[in-house]
Amino acid sequence: MRNYYIFKSGRISRKDNSIIFEYKENEKQNKIPIPVNDIDNIYCFGEIDFNTKLINFLSENKIIVHFFNYYGFYTGTFYPKEFLNSGELIIKQVEHYLDNTKRIFLAREFVLGAYNGIVKNIKRYIEEKPELKSILDKIEFIGRELKNANEVQELMGLEGNIRENYYKSFNIIINQNIDFSKRVFHPPDNMINTLISFLNTLVYTTVLSEIYKTQLNPTISYLHAPGTRRFSLALDIAEIFKPIFADRIIFRILNKNEITENDFEKDLNYIYLKDKGRKKIVALFDERMKKTIYHKSLKKKVSYRALIRLECYKLIKHLIGEVPYKSFNIWW
Repeated sequence: MRNYYIFKSGRISRKDNSIIFEYKENEKQNKIPIPVNDIDNIYCFGEIDFNTKLINFLSENKIIVHFFNYYGFYTGTFYPKEFLNSGELIIKQVEHYLDNTKRIFLAREFVLGAYNGIVKNIKRYIEEKPELKSILDKIEFIGRELKNANEVQELMGLEGNIRENYYKSFNIIINQNIDFSKRVFHPPDNMINTLISFLNTLVYTTVLSEIYKTQLNPTISYLHAPGTRRFSLALDIAEIFKPIFADRIIFRILNKNEITENDFEKDLNYIYLKDKGRKKIVALFDERMKKTIYHKSLKKKVSYRALIRLECYKLIKHLIGEVPYKSFNIWW
C-alpha cells in the first residue's frame, strides 16, 4: 500500500475496479490509472473534480483522501465510514475524557512525548553548537513542572512555553539566514513557519490515517478539546511525532540547501511553497515514513509509520486497562 500525491488539477473518476486521474497538459488530455488495491491515502494539492460514484467507491475500499488549498494548507479529509467500530472502546474513551484524573494522565503523556522529542532534537546539535545549552536548560526546567500540572490548560501552557523556547533554537540549528523569531500560523510569515505548517500537516494526516486502521474514535481526545468536525485525537498523538518526523526534516532540508528561498514565492512573503518544493518535501517525508528502525521491545525492525500505529495500540491497551500508557520516547 502506498500514498498517492496529486499536484496537477484534473478529475478523479472510477473506471471498473480502478481509479483514473485525468488532466490536461499542453492541450493534450492525459489519463493515469491508479490500481485501487495499491492505494493507502490520496493527497490532493491541485483542484480536483470527482462525483458521488467515486466517493462511494473510495469508501468501499477504505481509501482516505486529504485535501490542500492553493497555498498548500490543509483544508480537510474525506474519512470513510469506520470499519473497526468498538462500542466498548468508545465508552472507555469517553470515560477517560470525563474523569479529570484519567484525562490529565493521558494529556500529560502526550506533552511528555513532545517534550522528549524536542530535547532529543536539541541534544543532536549541542556539541557543535554549545550556545544551545542555555535553551536546553530552560526547556528541561519547564519540563520538570509537567508532573505537577493538574489541569489540561496548565499542561498546554507549559507545552507552549517549551515550544516557545524550542523555536529559539531553530536559528542556531539552521544554517540558512532566515529571520525566524516565533511561531506564526495564520498565515505563516517566513520560510520556516511555512515549512513547519506544511510538515506538521503531513504528520497529522499520517496519524489520522493510522487511527483509522484501529478501533479508536478520532474525535475523542484528551490534550486538545474535542470539537465539531475535528479529528482531535490525531492532534493529540501528532504532538509526539512532530518534533521527530517534521522538525528533523526541516533541519535537514535547510542545512543541506535542499530547500531554499527559490522554492517559495517571495512576493507572497514566502507563504506559498512552489510545487517543486512541495514535491521534494513530500518525497522525503514519504521515504522517511518507510524507513525502518530496530524496535527494542518488539525485537524486530519496524517502519517509522508503524511506530504511529503502535502508539495507537498502546493507547487502546491503556483505555481497556491492560497496560498503562507511556508515550513514545525516541532513542536515536
